[in-house]
Amino acid sequence: MTCQPVRAAPMPARVLIVDDHELARAGLAAVLMREPGIELIGEAGDGAAALDFVACQPVDLVMMDLQMPVIDGIEATRRIKALRPDISIIVITVQSKPDLLMEALRAGVAGYLLKDASRREIVGAVRQVLRGEAFLNADLVLHTLRRLANAGAEEHAPPVESLTARERDVLRLLMQGKTNREIARELVISAGTVKVHVEHIIAKLGVSDRTQAAVRALELGLVKA
Repeated sequence: MTCQPVRAAPMPARVLIVDDHELARAGLAAVLMREPGIELIGEAGDGAAALDFVACQPVDLVMMDLQMPVIDGIEATRRIKALRPDISIIVITVQSKPDLLMEALRAGVAGYLLKDASRREIVGAVRQVLRGEAFLNADLVLHTLRRLANAGAEEHAPPVESLTARERDVLRLLMQGKTNREIARELVISAGTVKVHVEHIIAKLGVSDRTQAAVRALELGLVKA
């Protein structure tokens, strides 16, 4: 008799919720706790408590509010990414200001959700970020693009190597929070081709990942609203 190796079940993604409002934490927990492959391992009421938690507990993803006492969400994100760059962070906030989106992206967040997001949007954002893809609120990105365009963002120094028309198309959809597969369907190309385009965009913009590519593109005004 030949024994078949037993495959270990994949570890669930460990999620920490950080918000100073207990009801907000409870609502978000109610959305995520029913999802397979996701384990809620803790809650924190401010950025300082979140830092203490991630310093001694394994965490894969933090759902982070912005406006909190002691240490706010932006500063907490900076410190968590400095301490544990492997942790992904999604901001979920009532703030829809373009300046805050830019500041959060610069701090290292992988996703930006508004608190009126639907259950489907929240779960989709979490799973998308856990796959290593950014998730941005499309309306907020559009407002940010318009503000930067009005401020003359294209007057900044352009990237060393310009993007092709197809790379700009991919970048525009990437900044809308679309996955590689969704971009592939919209542009009628393969997901593998999208992946190559994303790699080229990251290299040309001199950044380390797709979220930072979105930040750089916003700063340079490379995508039109």
